[in-house]
Amino acid sequence: MNDYVFNAYAHDGEIDLNRIAASLKVGKKYKWEDPLVLSPLTLELYDGKTFAAQRVYLYYFGAAVFFNCPDDLIALFYRNIAKATDAFRTPRSQTYRENYSLQVSEVEKTAVTNDCAIMQKEEAVYVDIIAYTLAKSVALEQVEARVEIVFDKMEEIIAKLDRGQLAVPDSELARTAATILNFKYRSLSHIMILDKPDVTWDIEEADRFYSTLANFFELSQRYSQIKHKSDTLLDITEVFTGLSHARRSARLEWIIIILIAIEIALFLLEMARG
Repeated sequence: MNDYVFNAYAHDGEIDLNRIAASLKVGKKYKWEDPLVLSPLTLELYDGKTFAAQRVYLYYFGAAVFFNCPDDLIALFYRNIAKATDAFRTPRSQTYRENYSLQVSEVEKTAVTNDCAIMQKEEAVYVDIIAYTLAKSVALEQVEARVEIVFDKMEEIIAKLDRGQLAVPDSELARTAATILNFKYRSLSHIMILDKPDVTWDIEEADRFYSTLANFFELSQRYSQIKHKSDTLLDITEVFTGLSHARRSARLEWIIIILIAIEIALFLLEMARG
C-alpha cells in the first residue's frame, strides 16, 4: 500500500499565477480556474509523468496544496518562491489549513472518508480533484472566520443600540458593507464554490468522486451558511444606515429650527431697539 499526504494552506488574498509563471519562465497563461502546479524543490512546472512526484498546486483564490511533501520541503518552497517572484507576497496561514491522505491499495472499490481516500490504482486525476477540494475548503475556512469576526462586531453595535446608543460613523458602515460583499464575492465568484473540476464533465467516476469528497467537506453547506450570514449582516447594516441617516436628518432639522429661532430673536431685538 502506498500512502500520500496532502497539506493545504490558505493565503491572505489572491495569488497572481501569471506573474509567478512569468517570473519562473513558464510559457503559459493561466485562467482563473487553472492551478499552477510546480515542483516544490526546483520551482519547475510539474510534467505530470510521475504519479508520486512531489508537487504544489497554487490557486488564484489564495490557496496552496502540497502533495507528498514533508514539512521541511514545504518551508523550503516558501523561501525559494519568495525570492523568485514578488507576486507571492502573502504568507501561508498556519491557522487555516487542511490535511488529507490518499492510499493506493488492492481494494475492491474506491472508498472516501473524512481524512482519507483509498484508491485501487494510481491515477493523477484523483490527486488533482483532492487538491482542488482541499484548496476550496481552506479558503472557505478563512472566509468563515472573518464572517464570525464581523458578526461579533455587529453584536457589540446591536448591544449599544439596545442601550439607546448609536454612534457608528457612516464610513465604518460603508467599510462593513464592503467587507460583507467581499465575503460573498470570495465564496461564490472568487473561490468558485459552485464550480466543479473540468474533468468531472468527461469522466463519470471522477464526478462521483468529487461529489463525495465535496460532501465530506460540506462545501455547498458552508457556502450556504456564509451566504445566509452575509445577507443577514447586510440587512443589519442597512438598518444601521437608515437609523444613521434618520439621526442626521433630525439633527439638521433641529439646526434649521435653531437658526430660524435665532433669526426671529434678532428680528424682535431689532424691532425692540427701533
